[in-house]
Amino acid sequence: MLKVGVLISGRGSNLQSLIAACAAPGFPAQIVCVIANKVDAKGLDHARSAHIPTLVIPHNAYKNREAFETALEAALEQHEVQLVCLAGFMRLLTQWFTERWRDRLVNIHPSLLPAFPGLHTHQKVIAYGAKLTGCTIHFVRAEMDHGPIILQVAVPVFADDNEEILAARVLQAEHKAYPAALRLIAENRVNVFEERTFITGATASSDLLFNPKA
Repeated sequence: MLKVGVLISGRGSNLQSLIAACAAPGFPAQIVCVIANKVDAKGLDHARSAHIPTLVIPHNAYKNREAFETALEAALEQHEVQLVCLAGFMRLLTQWFTERWRDRLVNIHPSLLPAFPGLHTHQKVIAYGAKLTGCTIHFVRAEMDHGPIILQVAVPVFADDNEEILAARVLQAEHKAYPAALRLIAENRVNVFEERTFITGATASSDLLFNPKA
């Protein structure tokens, strides 16, 4: 069983999907701790309900990012974490931390990276007039929303979408994609070479998603 630590800042929607996946019989990973950088992060309640150890490490209680990350590192080591999943963790991590956890630190972003990195993603997608968006699970590097891509799911963008509607559609994909990516990692099927991932036993889909359909 791969020992997973999850870092959150807010409601923990993707955390819920990971908790549900890990609770399924035969799933090859176990969440051993959930750490929040905000005391009022609602996702902590999901972890407590699932009897997962929780910890709050407020980033504003430390003099700088390095001190905060040192505390994070100590907590992860205490729980013998092997893989860290960022699930709505709204803090940029330094190169020291990302290199220390290189290829053992995973993030989910609500777009098809490298398109639309950063905040206000759905607003950017709609404003640009994109016909497809989606979500990306990737290994983390020091540069924001950058790193070898593990898995992506495409989601259509419709003409009458607003940010809220599009975000909800993408979130449905996220809840399927993150557990799927975690399973691939836990089964040792994800290999990184020259900043690209290669998935053992993966097959290409023949399905094409057209939007709009001609």
